[in-house]
Amino acid sequence: MEFKIVQALIKEFPELKELVKKTPSTHYKVFKIPKRTIGFRTIAQPTSSLKDVQRKVVDLLLPHVKVHHAAKAYIKKCSIKDNAAVHLNSQYLLKLDFENFFNSITPIMLFKVLAEQGVSVSKSDSKILSEILFWNRSKKINAPLVLSIGAPSSPLISNIVMYSFDRKIEDICKALDINYSRYADDLTFSTNIKSVLFNLVDMVNEALQIEFEGEININSSKTVFSSKKHNRHVTGITLTNSNKLSIGRIRKRYISALVHKFKTNQLNDLTEINHLKGLLGFAYYIEPNFIVRLTKKYGSDIMIRIRKFNSEDLK
Repeated sequence: MEFKIVQALIKEFPELKELVKKTPSTHYKVFKIPKRTIGFRTIAQPTSSLKDVQRKVVDLLLPHVKVHHAAKAYIKKCSIKDNAAVHLNSQYLLKLDFENFFNSITPIMLFKVLAEQGVSVSKSDSKILSEILFWNRSKKINAPLVLSIGAPSSPLISNIVMYSFDRKIEDICKALDINYSRYADDLTFSTNIKSVLFNLVDMVNEALQIEFEGEININSSKTVFSSKKHNRHVTGITLTNSNKLSIGRIRKRYISALVHKFKTNQLNDLTEINHLKGLLGFAYYIEPNFIVRLTKKYGSDIMIRIRKFNSEDLK
């Protein structure tokens, strides 16, 4: 049965046809932010009117599409904690990273997977949806369209596109007694069987070639093998040798130093204090016992003061 998604969109957005007449590049504000390590990430931020339409597309698509349970990013009630927990009881770890993930995803990939999932979209609707959901990064007429980092619809579309790949990889992993999870462009594998992970990289590359014909690739420079003999980290969370989730020793020392600075009135910048509040919130979510130890060390009154601190307290 054909999914008349554009017809449903026009009912809510009568201006839709005028909106898509413009090239996809004109609907975006483009800027760069530094990556955690080296280089910059290009963000293409849609206009508010386009964002509204993209959010509606997500609402309309969500009841009709499949997202694999190995996907842990952009899922309601799922977080980096859930992603890390998949690998908590394993000795050996492999981490892979997709190269330029969102910008590698094209309209053809989306409509191929939708068809496989029984969501039929007409050619005319496909053209309009391509204009709505994808970004022309070169600004040239008829240039290839890709997902943008910054569009509210991109997370769901990426998970839809990866459904068949996730399913194939999990089937491979089940046969080898390997755990698999994917958090956006971060793939994590774990097992208690020594050396079994070393052959997995080639298997993943082969699956990517079959599924995407070289359009989505692994960034080999970010491939990491680790075990309980070394520090194991999954999406920013440390897996301890006692099979617990932790924020890690370095982050704990950093947070403790900031709390000390706050207590001794050396931390008086609102941005820095808000940064500390965010770190404490993260620590409480991942490792609440650390907050208990901090409270014993610095006193509950200090911890309450930090939590309730606002701009009025600087006056």
